[in-house]
Amino acid sequence: MANGIKTNKNELYNSRIINTYIKFLKSRYGHVNIDELLAYAGMEAYQVEDEGHWFSQWQIDRFYEKIEQLTGNKNIAREAGRYAASSDAIGVMLQYIQGLVDLAKAYEMVGKFAPKFTRSSVYESRRIGDNKVEITVTPKEGVSEKPFQCQNRIGYFESIAIIFNNNIPDIQHDECIFKGGKVCHYTITWKNSEAATLKKIAFFSAALFMIIAPASYAVNPWAFSTGFYVLLFMLVFTGALAYSDFLEKKELRTALGSFKNTSDKLVDQIDIQYNNALIIQEIGYVISKQTGIDKLLLNIIRILEKRLDFDRGMILLANSDKTELAFRAGFGYTKEQSEILNGVRFHLRKTSSGVFSASFFEQEPFLINDAEEIKFLLSQHSREFMEQMNVKSFICCPIVYENESIGVLALDNITVRRHFLQSEVNMLMGIAPQIAVSIHNALETEAKEKQFKSVIQLLAASIDARDSLTAGHSIKVTEYAVGICRQMGKSRDFTEMLRVAALLHDYGKIGVSDSVLKKEGRLTHDEYEEIKTHAIKTKEILEQIKFEGIYAGVPEVAAYHHEKLDGSGYPLGLKGDEIPLGARIIAVADFFEAVTSKRHYREPMRVSDGFALLRGQSGIHYDPEVIEAFFRYYTKTYSAV
Repeated sequence: MANGIKTNKNELYNSRIINTYIKFLKSRYGHVNIDELLAYAGMEAYQVEDEGHWFSQWQIDRFYEKIEQLTGNKNIAREAGRYAASSDAIGVMLQYIQGLVDLAKAYEMVGKFAPKFTRSSVYESRRIGDNKVEITVTPKEGVSEKPFQCQNRIGYFESIAIIFNNNIPDIQHDECIFKGGKVCHYTITWKNSEAATLKKIAFFSAALFMIIAPASYAVNPWAFSTGFYVLLFMLVFTGALAYSDFLEKKELRTALGSFKNTSDKLVDQIDIQYNNALIIQEIGYVISKQTGIDKLLLNIIRILEKRLDFDRGMILLANSDKTELAFRAGFGYTKEQSEILNGVRFHLRKTSSGVFSASFFEQEPFLINDAEEIKFLLSQHSREFMEQMNVKSFICCPIVYENESIGVLALDNITVRRHFLQSEVNMLMGIAPQIAVSIHNALETEAKEKQFKSVIQLLAASIDARDSLTAGHSIKVTEYAVGICRQMGKSRDFTEMLRVAALLHDYGKIGVSDSVLKKEGRLTHDEYEEIKTHAIKTKEILEQIKFEGIYAGVPEVAAYHHEKLDGSGYPLGLKGDEIPLGARIIAVADFFEAVTSKRHYREPMRVSDGFALLRGQSGIHYDPEVIEAFFRYYTKTYSAV
């Protein structure tokens, strides 16, 4: 992809640095054309406002080159750094020193909050006195900062002291990388606030008075007896304390006013983080429901629609061989657009110029604020798609699970034209891993279910295939059994268990000889007894498969489908409720399918005759409730009685 589309990995300086510069320029150099300045530096206004955006060294150099040219001020970098303490820009610093009551502690924390502003250097600070600290700045390998950035740092260090006590500290810069040093070393010393200084004087005076009072009494007892010295001392002492208290309150009011703006910003950030946490929590809840992939994706897309400030969004997933992306779920699209999405495929090639393909393979997010600027890079197919969908700007993020891309998340706005922010990209990249986990797990579960179902289907078909006349018997019995379950309002899990049991209900016939199984005439007593063994053989074979969870009842349900309510069935002669409900359901389905299908020894019965036989055995051999449910299902499905 071309520069300007993809995030530059060499971005080193946070937008808040540039934002402070711009606020400073607007307050002191109103003639400077900010739009022209940003354009020269390859920056956009919305990027400067976006606290999640970072700029490269090249952009910073161009920016400073231009403002020095436009203002003619060689010290503007330091002045702009100091401006961070102004009421207009103070929030930049207060986000990190808010809550600290000690200026020395604030300087000690520089190493912790510096990475929020710059990735170019490592900051280390150490207190060396009550009002003195030293800060060492070591540039990272491969970074080429400029002298103006050293001056800007000094200005920021000055702003910290100004915020606390409104005094500019003394900063000694005895080693500088731009003057042959290996690091930039700063020693910062500051004066205490007026209020603190006045309090110290007051209490020092009190201590001094206690020392000289006895000597003064000896020299002039009359003055002490009249209370003159005591009154004089109290007036001076209380006046000093009162004035220091006034100064403290004044400083506090100034700080509180400054803190308000920062607090509002922090509240906004907390709201964003809380909203992101809700997204992850809700997606986690969807995962716990263990729904199929389509239902899962639909639920995820609904969460994104509810929680994110976008008009439209979609999830594209790759096919098994990673050759194309297909639309799987979305929100905000018209009916016509949805039809287009359902039919479109995005080819995945590492050499493709498509944004989706690039995001998928490079595993990087893309923020496109003007689709027109990248159209010349795209294929004809991609350009036509963007026009059909009326795409103006969008964000797309890769969906990656354990370093393997499985899809792409794309979102855009069409009702309100606004620039997307890097912070929004960061937010999406934060929730994308959770989406990836949920999709991966659902796909894995779905794949295992498909594999399981195909094996069960194959086992059932292997029995039916032994005899052309009974081919499809297990499938038909399963259809009837599932229909009965639905008519009876049984749960999804019970119905799924019964589906598997119905498919395998005759599996024990694998142990019955063909001569008996396919005999065209009436069976002898011994032959019938051999046929009856298929029920217990079914149980023995299926128990070896070790069905678990919702499938734990499969062996018994499958084996007992020849039991009858009056106890005349086999293999155990169970009665009434001793027979599992699933077995009673399969019994009705099996009986009806058998009598209405052709067999070696007879022609198929008419449906009405089959129904009549079931009614005649209701309450004797077969469960009346199950029979009625079957009648409702069959009538509704086949419109015949």
